[in-house]
Amino acid sequence: MNLKKYCQYLDWWLIAAVVAVSIFGIIVIGSATHINLGESKSLYYSQMVWFAIGLVIMFLMTKINLEFFSGITTPIYILNVLLLIAVLFIGSSAKGATRWIYFGPLGIQPSEFSKIIIIFCLAKVIDKNKDEINNKIVLLKIFIYVMIPIMLIKKQPSLSASLVLLIIFITELFVSGVRYKYIFTVLLIFIPIVAFIVFDVTRTNHIIVNKVLNDYQISRIATFIHPVRGSDEYYQTLKSISAIGSGQFMGKGLYQGTLNQLSYLPEPHNDFIFSVIGEEFGFIGCIAVLALLFFIIFRCSLIAMSSRDKFSQLIVSGIIGMFAFQTFVNTGVATGILPNTGMSLPFVGYGGSSMWTNMAAIGMVLNVGLKRSKSLFEEV
Repeated sequence: MNLKKYCQYLDWWLIAAVVAVSIFGIIVIGSATHINLGESKSLYYSQMVWFAIGLVIMFLMTKINLEFFSGITTPIYILNVLLLIAVLFIGSSAKGATRWIYFGPLGIQPSEFSKIIIIFCLAKVIDKNKDEINNKIVLLKIFIYVMIPIMLIKKQPSLSASLVLLIIFITELFVSGVRYKYIFTVLLIFIPIVAFIVFDVTRTNHIIVNKVLNDYQISRIATFIHPVRGSDEYYQTLKSISAIGSGQFMGKGLYQGTLNQLSYLPEPHNDFIFSVIGEEFGFIGCIAVLALLFFIIFRCSLIAMSSRDKFSQLIVSGIIGMFAFQTFVNTGVATGILPNTGMSLPFVGYGGSSMWTNMAAIGMVLNVGLKRSKSLFEEV
């Protein structure tokens, strides 16, 4: 496909939405890091660089041969597992978690890149076994395949990233055509487990939850169930809700958010960036950001539905699951409807690894869209 046809068949609506929400995110990060008050602009400028590099990654991903790389998913998967293991031994620790590997001044977060790798590799494994997808042995093998990186990420610990991989697995498995009886069976097992965890968390002497979750994770869930004034977790949620509520309909204006500018918001440039949006841009700003993210998911869905093969459809579906889940969790935490957990708002929150992963994901979606368009063109 020559340059003219390449430009013609790119989904420019999807690209425009990604660029718009990313630029808006940079603006909000500037406010969250108080550049208007003379504080360091390093995070603000860094996000610009991550975004620019992300655009390059996105367009490069539209040009790669997905079929070629689908033939070497095993080495890619092994490399991903080795990187996750390396984090546990040579990774840098911060705030009680070991998630980063530094190469000089550049740090990468393998758990972020693991999302896009698992989306791709899992799509190939499911596609390869699509005729036997309802075989219990095959399902067990696929489950183990996904659980290895999930458990390694959980060990860092990064519960939020491991949950994203689990959602990717569920999404791709659902799209693969697995029988509903397996889905209902999982729900019948999962729901009582969740109920027991909630019960165990509220106990003084835990039965098993302390062997599965870290102390701070247990504390966050317990605080969500029974809010305790004065606790750090409740303080974060309370300030976030107060910031969003104080923005009312139109917001206080850029750099005018009282709670944000006085540094009452926790992690305002990342985990709670939605709170900054709510305070400074109000209900209108929140709806605009969510509308853009929904539009991105909608355009991805259109490409998934028109994909010419199951492998491509699974890739895009996994990406949709990733974006939708991260958006729901981030906004859910900021508004107090979910327990406090660190999960970035796609394209908006600060982070190079997160931005590059999201941009690579969009590039893969565009790649699938181009492949579909190329096929249609060749048939004419």
